Amino acid sequence: MKELNFEEIGKNIRAIRLEHHYTQEYIAEKIGVNVSHISNIENNRVKVSLTALVAICNALNITVDYVLKHEYTAADAIDGEILKELSGCSLEKKEKILKIVRIL
Repeated sequence: MKELNFEEIGKNIRAIRLEHHYTQEYIAEKIGVNVSHISNIENNRVKVSLTALVAICNALNITVDYVLKHEYTAADAIDGEILKELSGCSLEKKEKILKIVRIL
C-alpha cells in the first residue's frame, strides 16, 4: 500500500488557506488547536490526523477529497468541488456557466 504524501497534503492546505486569505491563527482558532500545529501540518513536521484534516477542510469550506486530490484521480476531486460550488447557484447562473463550459 502506498504511503500518503503528507508533504503534498500540507502544501495543499496552505495553498487553499492562502487563496481564502485565512491566517494560520484563524484556522487554529476555528478547529481548536494552537497555531504551531497548523504550521507543523503545512510544513510536514507532523502528519495531519484524519480528525484534524476534516476540521481544517470544514474551516476552509472545502472537501477532504479536494485536499487529497493528488492521492487519486484529481478529476474526481475537482468535479466534486465544481458541483459543490454550483449547488448554490441559481438556475439562470447555472445555464450561463454551462454555456461557458461548452465553449471551453
